[in-house]
Amino acid sequence: MSAAPQQDALSLAETQPVGNVGRMKILIIEDDLEAAAYLTKAFREAGIVADHASDGEAGLFMGSENAYDVIVIDRMLPRRDGLSVISELRRKGIHTPVLILSALGQVDDRVTGLRAGGDDYLPKPYAFSELLARVEVLGRRKGTPEQDVVYRVGDLELDRLSHEVRRGGKEIPLQPREFRLLEYLMKNAGQVVTRTMLLENVWDYHFDPQTNVIDVHVSRLRSKIEKDFSQPLLKTIRGAGYMIKDEG
Repeated sequence: MSAAPQQDALSLAETQPVGNVGRMKILIIEDDLEAAAYLTKAFREAGIVADHASDGEAGLFMGSENAYDVIVIDRMLPRRDGLSVISELRRKGIHTPVLILSALGQVDDRVTGLRAGGDDYLPKPYAFSELLARVEVLGRRKGTPEQDVVYRVGDLELDRLSHEVRRGGKEIPLQPREFRLLEYLMKNAGQVVTRTMLLENVWDYHFDPQTNVIDVHVSRLRSKIEKDFSQPLLKTIRGAGYMIKDEG
């Protein structure tokens, strides 16, 4: 690769303020410079370090040569398309979580993106609050190995192998869907989980069916894991989604 695209990709990284150690660092691969500038600014305001690459080749170089917590990539890019970038990163053994942003939002488009190696897929247009929540969840996933057998939040424990849930040593029987819901929430403990994320990861829906299925299941789950306990764990974040967190 010539020096020019590498310089373009690195230009925003060079402007990062000092003292970002320990903060989430992401790479945005987006050829729409106005959209990229908006995202970079918004993520930085949220406390996330954001680098930018303006084409697929520059993005592949940045994603290969630097360590990122999450990569946010558009599908339609100059010089190398987004799915090709993801496939090449995976071929190189780079498993950084990737979120695909695309105007191509049909179910087949999403399936294609996920099969190419993407970890999440968000169609355009989107709300930045949901994009931020999804990036935070993916960043957390990097530090939460899938091989973890037991998830713990406060005195609540979920055993993924035995499918047992206990709180304060007391067994809590759950229906299969309730177990999947709790497992996903605990896997992303401390992070906002949106309704769309639950639909796609717990119900396997790639659209909003315009029902109250999530509210009903969350309500039932909350009643089971919080009955007879003074410390609430499962919170509704108005206008955003849900979060399970121990504040004790």
